[in-house]
Amino acid sequence: MTIEKPTKQHEFRFPIFVERNEEEDHFMVECPGLPDCNSKGRTLDEALKNIHEVIESISELK
Repeated sequence: MTIEKPTKQHEFRFPIFVERNEEEDHFMVECPGLPDCNSKGRTLDEALKNIHEVIESISELK
């Protein structure tokens, strides 16, 4: 799975890993291409939305 971040000049694609934690009833999402880029959510949609926001905030810092 990848998350795309369109920009004015470039489009970035970041691979992500999704894992379901059934014991704690949430999804863990990690983007290994960016340091400390991970998130979670109670649903897959929420987890993907959250990781997208983390990727955007990290990308803005660079």
